[in-house]
Amino acid sequence: MTVTRIKALNIAWWLLPTALALSFSAAVAIGAVYLSPSQLFAAISGQGDGGLAGDIVQAIRLPRALLAAGVGAVLAICGAMLQGLFRNPLADPSLIGVTAGASLGACLAILLGAEVAAAFGSLPVVSIAAFFSGLLAVTLVYKVAKSINGTSVATMLLMGIAVTAFSASLIGLMEYFADNDTLRRMSLWLMGGLDAASYPRAFLVLAVLGALLASMSRFGTSLNVLLLGESQARHLGIDVERVKTRLIVLVAAGVGTSVAVAGSIAFVGLVVPHIVRLWVGPDHRQLLPLSALAGASLLLVSDTLARTIIAPVEIPVGLITALIGVPFFVSLLRKSRGAI
Repeated sequence: MTVTRIKALNIAWWLLPTALALSFSAAVAIGAVYLSPSQLFAAISGQGDGGLAGDIVQAIRLPRALLAAGVGAVLAICGAMLQGLFRNPLADPSLIGVTAGASLGACLAILLGAEVAAAFGSLPVVSIAAFFSGLLAVTLVYKVAKSINGTSVATMLLMGIAVTAFSASLIGLMEYFADNDTLRRMSLWLMGGLDAASYPRAFLVLAVLGALLASMSRFGTSLNVLLLGESQARHLGIDVERVKTRLIVLVAAGVGTSVAVAGSIAFVGLVVPHIVRLWVGPDHRQLLPLSALAGASLLLVSDTLARTIIAPVEIPVGLITALIGVPFFVSLLRKSRGAI
């Protein structure tokens, strides 16, 4: 490892945790009602009766900040894992069909509306439909790609594209027949949003994030070896099929859960790992945790801007992530193109 790369890693491990702490604090403090640092600390720590500040933090901003951080970290980790698995820095979670499948299930639940609500009562039907339809899409992709010779990454990629195209066509058909109110609900959900944040949703995403973090030490080295190619990885003692299967299951669970609780938030899983890779290098033992920190920070900042930039109107957070990240990404590519 070069001296320059070691310096970049040291800076990243200092800067990204700091950025996460600052962005989380800003997400909890900034809103329609501004909270001072002393009010924020008292509300979070539970000192005193809390008053209005305590109600705002505990009931609204804290679960939303936790959800934003969890979703951003999960999407970034899943993107980094898929990019390592496909050995392609342009890979993202949508390539295996989970995002499109989840979006299809959610739009179908929204379209059915009253009939579904009457059948399932107070359950979060849209989220449940999104999660299980995303898993179904990934299962279909995996079954087609798997053969007696193993799992073909190329077939998985092509099947994922096919599922995405098919889901998009069905979503377009549903949008065509939907009324204005339903069409607006579907469009807003497809843009992504954290307005339905709650502690159960946040803890669910954080539990999935914990599973992904626990798997880093196991899969970091395997992904590094897979960069050499599958045949070389087998010769070096890596059980390639087991690694691919477990990675696909983890990514499907992570992205499916994120899409179920926050809608379809693009860009984070694609660009955040790529930016971190250009910064610190391709070692997945460093890339995965740093991507989690960067993804969480990006979504926290994006959600804070989405809530406040034209308050009281709230912009879909998926639009903000693209508006923030794309210019920075293009600038970074221009500076680093000689090294790519």
